[in-house]
Amino acid sequence: MPDSELEAALLDAERRLQAAQRAGDVVALDGLLDDHLIAIGPDGGRYTKQDDLIAHDSGTSVLDELVEEQVELLVEGFTGVTFFVGRVAGSFAGSPFAARLRYTRTWIYDGEGDWRVLAAHVGPA
Repeated sequence: MPDSELEAALLDAERRLQAAQRAGDVVALDGLLDDHLIAIGPDGGRYTKQDDLIAHDSGTSVLDELVEEQVELLVEGFTGVTFFVGRVAGSFAGSPFAARLRYTRTWIYDGEGDWRVLAAHVGPA
């Protein structure tokens, strides 16, 4: 349970991000991902915000299932981190996949109500 308004807003942003990923909602993802995003995928590849948006927009990355099993968060100042564990299934570059994954995302708060993902790492859980 979030202890503060910033924590509650971060948890809400994490869940909006999950919903946008499931829906392939590029507009929502654009607002939730920082322009400087660097993400390390489960394949060890390095991806930017533009890589992610293009993959969702083109259908290269499709999530059919993204089910939260556990989420933890911490906030220090205007920096937040979410630790998500869940079941994920879909296709990437035309290859189907299903896995239990752990996402660690570092978020920054703009001071005006919005959290954006600055860095992320995805690996097996």
